[in-house]
Amino acid sequence: MQLTRISHRLTVEARDEKCGPRALLKTITPAKTLLLLACCLWACSPSYPPAPETTEQEVVETLHGVEFRDPFRWLEDQNNEQTRSWIDRQNAYAELIIGQSPLRDAVHQRLKELMDLDDAGSPQRAGDFEYFSLRRRGQQLPVLYRRPKPPGEARVRIDPAEEYETVIDPHLLSEDLSIRVAIRALSEDGKWMVYSRRTGGQDEVELRVRDLTANRDLEEQYENGLYDQVSFGHDSKGFYYVLRSRETGPRLSYHILGTPVTEDQDQFGNGIASTSFMRARLAGKDGRRIFSVSHGWARNEIFLQETPGGLVRDMTQGLTAHFEARYHEGRLLVRTDFKAPNYRVVEMDPKNPGPEHWRELLPEHSDVLQSYALIEDRVYATYLHDVSSKIRVFDLDGTVAGEIPVPDFHSASIEAFGKGKALLSLSSLTRPEIKYLLDLKSGQREIWKESKVAFSEKDYEVKQVRYASKDGTQVPMYIVHRKGIELDGKHPTLLYGYGGFNASQTPRFRPSTAVWLENGGVYAMANLRGGSEFGEPWHCGGMLENKQNVFDDFIAAAEWLIGQGYTNPKRLAITGTSNGGLLVAAALTQRPELFRAVLCGFPDLDMVRFHSFTKTNNMPALLEYGDASDPEQFQFLRLYSPYQNVRQGVSYPAVMLTSGDLDTRVSPLQARKMTAALQTATASGLPVILRYDATAGHAAERGLPRGKMMENTAGELAFLLSQLGAGGP
Repeated sequence: MQLTRISHRLTVEARDEKCGPRALLKTITPAKTLLLLACCLWACSPSYPPAPETTEQEVVETLHGVEFRDPFRWLEDQNNEQTRSWIDRQNAYAELIIGQSPLRDAVHQRLKELMDLDDAGSPQRAGDFEYFSLRRRGQQLPVLYRRPKPPGEARVRIDPAEEYETVIDPHLLSEDLSIRVAIRALSEDGKWMVYSRRTGGQDEVELRVRDLTANRDLEEQYENGLYDQVSFGHDSKGFYYVLRSRETGPRLSYHILGTPVTEDQDQFGNGIASTSFMRARLAGKDGRRIFSVSHGWARNEIFLQETPGGLVRDMTQGLTAHFEARYHEGRLLVRTDFKAPNYRVVEMDPKNPGPEHWRELLPEHSDVLQSYALIEDRVYATYLHDVSSKIRVFDLDGTVAGEIPVPDFHSASIEAFGKGKALLSLSSLTRPEIKYLLDLKSGQREIWKESKVAFSEKDYEVKQVRYASKDGTQVPMYIVHRKGIELDGKHPTLLYGYGGFNASQTPRFRPSTAVWLENGGVYAMANLRGGSEFGEPWHCGGMLENKQNVFDDFIAAAEWLIGQGYTNPKRLAITGTSNGGLLVAAALTQRPELFRAVLCGFPDLDMVRFHSFTKTNNMPALLEYGDASDPEQFQFLRLYSPYQNVRQGVSYPAVMLTSGDLDTRVSPLQARKMTAALQTATASGLPVILRYDATAGHAAERGLPRGKMMENTAGELAFLLSQLGAGGP
């Protein structure tokens, strides 16, 4: 009998200390765990890895008059020997449950075909060279290369078959391939490069300065920190950078090459709170700089510095909205949702920035204005129409000048690409990204870059539906499946959602989705409140005290799929990561009977204590979720916080949680505690497992080399497919 099938029979009642791995796991090493557990399966069903008996199991505390019991507080100590031992046993147990099966092997092989492809970044010009990253087929990490700059404005494709001069090869920096590098800034004269070194998936990076002539690093080095927006001054004598401190907030500083980093001077940011983050960029050859200070994801401010070292002026004082500013031929253009929930573009007078002096360039549309590009005296505006891209063209005075055709149910973007040309990118749920070189005058397109993925999109149908949430709100959802399926309620179905942080979930190709579809599954993506699909009202409808709306939207999506005959609760799985991990955890604790399996990745879960550990993680998220130290916000947080709402004796679905030590954005302690809580509480006999990687985190593909990413994804899909009784076309 395959281990993946045995996992269906697991029961939490089998906790006999004399029989089974509960007793064995106390004495054996992690290396022996898999073998002994596999042998023991034949005699009795395994129990979950136990907590050490010497650990104090429960902490009781009162917050705002409400008593909470936390039996797994000890798992918050990441470096404690008992915690590390528990993690090792959890990983061994998870591998036992997933099992090495023909299904998992086949999924892994297919993912390799879909994911192990050449991947080149966009070249950046500096001096006589172009610099770029390239990860060739079979390589684990992107390598930094350079090549001679093509003549004039020519744009030449990066050919993975060619040999290029290596600048930095990260494969040589660590034995476990946990360090990756990225270009952060290049000086205009081509002499200097600032690059980052990231260890694992942590948000923090180290900064290094490289002499590109000698191809070696300078002595000045920056220790791990939240660095962003690095840019050289036009004289190439130094560079600016933003460093966000979790204690004091973000600051823009300037470093003069050849001087100690301790002598860097703050340029802007004093007084900005640690719950805010900042962007800073040059806005022209004359040294003008635009600052954007975001207070959570619901509003930001913009500041303008017109001369280096000059006065910094607030352009949006007293206004509560989103603002995105840029200069174009001396004009300060601002995309904003101030008095325009779907956004508009206005021209702002730097000397008189008040709204009464604005000149409207693009008025608000019935669709959300996502972005715009200024290409050869025209504005190419990308709108989101029912969660599908539309590109409309305007003259600089706002006159309508046409439209760039985009297929239905696609995501699109456009950028300038040489005289009379633009680069148009298209992607959908069944089509990998393809980039076209677009002739702006004739409209003719030729393929510039195409992903060589062997996936037959013609075999699948994409549709969009709308369903009613608990309060009657109509919510859109994409559904993908093989053509001609019968709605008999028996299809293995995977429902995905996010719903938060003003982030829209648009149609994009994912290899894991392709494998799910090829194995007979239905895939659904619900566009929940909390995102930006329908402007700021849609976002606000799913944040702070309205967060329960997101969970209601998601649960209603599951009920609709069941009611319409796509699936049934025994064949329905849900998946989400980060804020989406919070989403699926809230769904499984509120409606456990609706789902058969849950994939909960790098999640926020303990919202009652969230404010206490965000001091070392993601402070700005308090403005999106709420802060339980506030008595009013505590009331809505405690009602949905998944960790506090796990109930003893409930038949919970099969659950896989994932996390890692180097997630410095979402505290991994939450996944550890939630795993222990569900394992203790569930009465379903279905497995609850934790897959935990010491180097994994939120950033840069989880901080894992490509091979490890494919292995992990194969394990996740095998878990879901086996739990739903799926697999095979």
